[in-house]
Amino acid sequence: MPNATVLLSATPPDVPGFLIAPFAILIGLIATGPIFFAHFWHKNFKVISVGLGLLVLAYYLFVLHDTHMPAETLAEYASFAILLSALYVAAGGIYINANANATPLINVGILFLGAVLANFIGTTGASLLLIRPFIRLNNHRIKPYQIVFFIFIVSNAGGMLTPLGDPPLFIGFLKGIPFFWTLQHLFTPWLLAVGSLCTIFFFKDRLNKEGFVPNPAVKARVEAKTEFYFTGRRNLVWLGVIIGATFLNPSSYEWLPYIPMEGGVRVSFVREVIQLSAAILCFKFASRTALNGNHFSFDPIMEVVFLFFGIFFTMMPALQLSAELASSPEFAAKLTPSVFYWVTGSLSGILDNAPTYANFLSLGMAKYDLNYANVANVRDFAAGLSQAPETLLILEAISIGAVLFGAMTYIGNGPNFMVKAIAEQAGVKMPPFFQYMFKYSLIYLLPVLFLVWVLVIL
Repeated sequence: MPNATVLLSATPPDVPGFLIAPFAILIGLIATGPIFFAHFWHKNFKVISVGLGLLVLAYYLFVLHDTHMPAETLAEYASFAILLSALYVAAGGIYINANANATPLINVGILFLGAVLANFIGTTGASLLLIRPFIRLNNHRIKPYQIVFFIFIVSNAGGMLTPLGDPPLFIGFLKGIPFFWTLQHLFTPWLLAVGSLCTIFFFKDRLNKEGFVPNPAVKARVEAKTEFYFTGRRNLVWLGVIIGATFLNPSSYEWLPYIPMEGGVRVSFVREVIQLSAAILCFKFASRTALNGNHFSFDPIMEVVFLFFGIFFTMMPALQLSAELASSPEFAAKLTPSVFYWVTGSLSGILDNAPTYANFLSLGMAKYDLNYANVANVRDFAAGLSQAPETLLILEAISIGAVLFGAMTYIGNGPNFMVKAIAEQAGVKMPPFFQYMFKYSLIYLLPVLFLVWVLVIL
């Protein structure tokens, strides 16, 4: 999980607006490349993504003479890439298969199970563990919408109940928000979002008649032969080690060694060493049967690692300029729970949701003269100040927006692109970037976000 150390105080005064261009170009290529020049894009996306990232990095280093922001971004990217890679390897060695008739009700059950599981092993862990079994179960009737709703529910909305669920909530926990605050205050929006999306999926999945066995006698024989396969149990231990290591943050434990940086920032490396070592050992001793059954290869994770290198570094100016805008007095005067919900959410859909959460939590606390770096201040803010009880609702709005809106695009949350890559490797023709938004996010997810806003935030 990223450290999300990009805060309002770190915003340099001289970031030019044109420096957003590489980020816009990269997102545009991610959206259009697979459609209009697929061969060129698949052959060159690594060079393009890394090149644009290095271009922005060079501007920061040699023109702005800013080493602080690039160093923090590199640390966050390394943490992100190592965690995602370790989870991918661990989940790739776990083979789960159910020989059953994939009815809409069974599919909803898997999605809801994933939403619950996400709160224990994170949205990334739950996504990587369940996406392949979900595809195999529906191999006779698999459609892109099923993968999209998997992203909506398992990869994003599900992880709202504990700090383990999603990186933004984990950032809040590290800063001082009590562990069970999310369960206490976000259960209603979690149930509303997950329940609404599961209901929409159920009725949409009922219309997908492809692959259903029409003959009752044949259907009965299929159901009578329902079997469940599970191989690679040892990888569950490695999965536990990888997830457990996320708690090893030097900002929380004074005894942990760290790399000191400007501004008192402590960069972790023990956590990353443990996760990377666990991934190597996990792959070395993994069940070959499980790896072969999952058709395991490093292609999907390599695609994510290279693309997000470019995204992380080209995103630096966008994050800093949005933070500078948010800190303006004119904007601060308009800050209400609804504004926090929609602005935090909108930016989380196109930027990384962890630093977006951190920026707006810092901004929300600054409105009440509270210090984001002070654990006691964070706890007071989460409890609701006696003179300003609306802080509780502001924190709820920021948390819900950061988590739910992460599903609006493929780049809003780390697991989204990973699930897309695995599905495409399995032969599912996933919608391109803009089609994902206009055909699914805006049609099915946005009304749920509006419903949550009306019933919880407004």
